[in-house]
Amino acid sequence: MRFQLLGLLSISDGDHAVVLQPSKPTSLLAALLIHPGAVVSTDYLLRAVWDTEPPATARAALQSCVLRLRRIFAKYGIANDTIEAVPGGYRMRMDRETLDLVRFRDLVRSAGSTRDQDTERYALREALDLWHGPVLANVSSRMLHRDEAPRLTEERLSALERLCDIELARGRCREVLAEVWDAARRHPERERFAEQLIEALYRTGRQTEALAEIRAVKERLKEEFGIDPGAPLQRLELAILRGEELDGSPARAVAAIEARVSSDGARLAAARNGATATVPALVPALPASPAQVPALAAAPSPAHALPARTTEQSAATVPVPTVAPVPCFTGRGHQLVALQRALTSGGPEAGPVVISGAPGIGKTALALQAAHLVQEAFPGGCFTVPLTGPDGEPLGADEARAQLPPPGPAGRRLLILDDAVSAEQVRPLLPAPAEGVAVVTSRRGLAGLVATHGGVVLRLDTFDEEESHRLLVGTLGAERVAAEPDATRRLARICGHFPLGLRIAAARLQTRPGLGIGDCAGWLAADLPARLSLADEPLMSVPRVFEAALRRLSPDLSEAFLLLATEQADAAVSGTSPGVPDEVLEQLADAGLIEEGPPKPYRIHELLRIYARQQTAAPPRPSVRTASATG
Repeated sequence: MRFQLLGLLSISDGDHAVVLQPSKPTSLLAALLIHPGAVVSTDYLLRAVWDTEPPATARAALQSCVLRLRRIFAKYGIANDTIEAVPGGYRMRMDRETLDLVRFRDLVRSAGSTRDQDTERYALREALDLWHGPVLANVSSRMLHRDEAPRLTEERLSALERLCDIELARGRCREVLAEVWDAARRHPERERFAEQLIEALYRTGRQTEALAEIRAVKERLKEEFGIDPGAPLQRLELAILRGEELDGSPARAVAAIEARVSSDGARLAAARNGATATVPALVPALPASPAQVPALAAAPSPAHALPARTTEQSAATVPVPTVAPVPCFTGRGHQLVALQRALTSGGPEAGPVVISGAPGIGKTALALQAAHLVQEAFPGGCFTVPLTGPDGEPLGADEARAQLPPPGPAGRRLLILDDAVSAEQVRPLLPAPAEGVAVVTSRRGLAGLVATHGGVVLRLDTFDEEESHRLLVGTLGAERVAAEPDATRRLARICGHFPLGLRIAAARLQTRPGLGIGDCAGWLAADLPARLSLADEPLMSVPRVFEAALRRLSPDLSEAFLLLATEQADAAVSGTSPGVPDEVLEQLADAGLIEEGPPKPYRIHELLRIYARQQTAAPPRPSVRTASATG
């Protein structure tokens, strides 16, 4: 039996994990697990459980919480004395086999004590794989979030920094690119992640992007803290401007860390305290930046006509298609890393990667961003093959095959088979393993394709609050969002945290600088989801995307979905409604129109529910094309 603290606090027996609900006993358990094997004082536990001044009866209530935890433990065969009452408080004896935090620290300690870089890399990777999301995510204690969560997060980020340093030192720049990209975006206050991202871009032949990243970091530091970049970043900028080769040696990585530790902490601390801290400039200001990518756009089409970048490692002279970055791409960090690993580490026998999820959830954007990050690994180029026509109808086999690029001599290529409707549509289009690999986006799960060809499946859900916030900050600017924080959160909720809806709302606000975020949210809420559309861009329309998804259902499935959407209680989506058997729910989940919880009930995203109810109330249309829901 294991306790999992690094993410959702849960109890696991190896095969199943039980996620604990936010409660006082859960806060008590978290406070004990954060200090494994140590005596935790009663006063500390009272503050962790009650946050504010504990009531007079708090000590007796704390004992009741301990008893409740012991009853929970008994259900899972955990010994009663796992929580031990000792003078002055309580203690939980944990080891690396019973608590992931202990195992994480043991692995990091082991990594730091070895002189073999491969051993260190594997130990750090194993340690970081123990994390499954933000720490204490289901713990309600404000004190623990304020005092303990940052310390635990710092341990993880330090290990991640060291791992990325090792990967760069070994020349695995392409392999680590997605990871440092995500880390730099999630933790902009840590300059080392920015340095690693810039180095990875430069060493994979993307000098322009590396310089653009440097400019963005300098502007952010100046705007938010009133400081210049640290010496390591300035030296890196100078090396890039001179076209110097970065040797990737461990000594250089260690020197960069030491320089950062000695200077950055003091600089940021002084800036936060209102002082001005600067480092003498080592390089002149950059010239005018390259043409900026528009702040907001739909997921871009592949740049088929762009020439390939030239790198020191590539001798290709024939231009091949490349993929531009998705403007203001944010979120999906774990999926982006998993996708990048699948595409670059799977070998020639790797199967396709399937990205599935509800309409408007951001499948194509994720595929394109990953392709942008890994394209240097595919000398034959990156190609997008749309499997649905402009009218929303799926392409026939001959039409789809006609869009496939002919095999070329340059090497393996990456195909993005976009918006597939069935496994049968995809199978004839898959490249031979020696020729390349395919990323398939689909609202369907495509279980049949995975069963016959293997591969990796990534199922996307809506953004969480943090991801929605980052997207709006990236498109609208931090100042505008900070001026209306409550309205920003409301806007994200109104958009259902759907990436497509958020981008549409942000585009409307960008083109109307005088429109307040709160006013926009109120206007959208008055007619959802119809107003989540852009009149001059038909593809940027939540209702249109939902309509296309419904058109692909058989009449029976469409009727079942509309029936579920008209029910008032979530229980109606659990399979208990008359006439809605489990197999129908399974098909709707596979079609991306309902989501299955662990293990049930099923749920309908609120925007889809609103849209479906409107369709139920609307008069019937003259004709509706239907498609089989199997495949």
